[in-house]
Amino acid sequence: MALRLRAATLRDLGGAVAVPGYDRRQVRVGIVHFGAGAFHRSHQAMYIDRLMAAGRALDWGICAVDVLAAERPKASVFAAQDGLYTLMVKHADGTVEPRVIGSLAEYLFAPDAPGRVLDRLADPRTRIVTLTITEGGYNVRPATGEFDDSNAAVQRDLSADGTPETVFGFVTEALRRRRAAGIAPFTVASCDNIQGNGDMARAMFAAFADLKEPGLGAWLRAEVSFPNSMVDRITPVTTAADVDRLRTEFGIDDRWPVVCEPFAQWVLQDSFPAGRPPLEECGVQLVADVTPYELMKLRLLNCSHQALGYAGYLAGYRYVHEAAADPVFADFLTGYMQLEGRPTLPDVPGVDLDVYVATLLDRFGNPAVRDTLARLCAASSDRIPKWLVPVIRRNLAAGSPVVRSAAVVASWARYAEGVDEQGQPVDVVDVLREELMARARRQRDEPLSFVANAHLFGDLAEHGTFTEDYLRALDAFHRLGARATLEQINAR
Repeated sequence: MALRLRAATLRDLGGAVAVPGYDRRQVRVGIVHFGAGAFHRSHQAMYIDRLMAAGRALDWGICAVDVLAAERPKASVFAAQDGLYTLMVKHADGTVEPRVIGSLAEYLFAPDAPGRVLDRLADPRTRIVTLTITEGGYNVRPATGEFDDSNAAVQRDLSADGTPETVFGFVTEALRRRRAAGIAPFTVASCDNIQGNGDMARAMFAAFADLKEPGLGAWLRAEVSFPNSMVDRITPVTTAADVDRLRTEFGIDDRWPVVCEPFAQWVLQDSFPAGRPPLEECGVQLVADVTPYELMKLRLLNCSHQALGYAGYLAGYRYVHEAAADPVFADFLTGYMQLEGRPTLPDVPGVDLDVYVATLLDRFGNPAVRDTLARLCAASSDRIPKWLVPVIRRNLAAGSPVVRSAAVVASWARYAEGVDEQGQPVDVVDVLREELMARARRQRDEPLSFVANAHLFGDLAEHGTFTEDYLRALDAFHRLGARATLEQINAR
């Protein structure tokens, strides 16, 4: 019989499952994290738990905070399980390595407890605020890089003196309170897949603060540290089958498990004036400049995910490992990484990029992870402009090839038509869904309609080298299909 996961049952789970060996009653909150999704729990919370298991960092427990209405169910699960959850590491040979994580000391659903969130943020013991609020959560206009204050909740936070609704409102109000009370500001560390994520966070939070209160933005820019970071671990959506396997094979009844691959990496700029856990002791790379590592990850891993996603889905694949096992797709990915992604990278200290590329292909091919292509295809309007468009621009400026990059954009445009090559409907998941699909449906008559969206692509539609490759690929996707199109590109 499976045991319900909670503090009282940890000692009864048996030797097959690693459980926190430290006294969780001694854990105190030192970090507030916004966005308590699966990635945070497979990554940052895991690293902190690893430290605690070594008898360190018990004063760096995590208070997880969600601000979106859709996250409300997490509060009851957190309470029922005393903040515990199982991390299921899936190896390529099919074995699963479960580990119960205990580093989440508190969970706050901000709409129900805004005062408690602000109190926790203003508490001097909170020295770090971390973020996984997705690429779109920073409210940046892709074409200009400026803060987009048109969001209704942002507008309410800017105009009201009362309760915040957004992460901008909470963080800025807490910093204002700390300044007024003479308490040193906390460090704000972004863990999202954005180039220069700390720099981006500083710019967007400061822009919000400029609009909120005269002088507050200037103080924030001068006094608050926003370190850059690179984070990496493939973390697919947990399925009912995962929950069932945990129950039947390991005897754990867990309503909140997370699945992930074995690989994990965190490269972090060492800029924490208010203090930090000894992260270097648990596998985190502390560096002065994260830029080479984050560019490597964004332009090789993340862009390759996009290259697999749209074309693979159109061709009839539904899982990443299926598409990665197809030699046509594997050759296309290798060609993109070596010929277009890699030339835009600076030197990456300590990394053999040939080995890194090979490792990525192995990771994508892990059949146990069962990462879906649909996950990779979601929220593309937040991803392609930040990840792939900079690669295209760098190569255009250098006179280098953009054939494969243009084909990835064309595959997105074809995918956004909303039907795959078998005539089955495609569920386009994106905040700009209606606009994207409307442009995609016009492109058989207006071939550049999709990339003429200056909000996402700037002036790329005016670059002849790019549009020539893009139009050739889009035509081939329509006439030949995704696999044949990639095969044709590989043969050039």
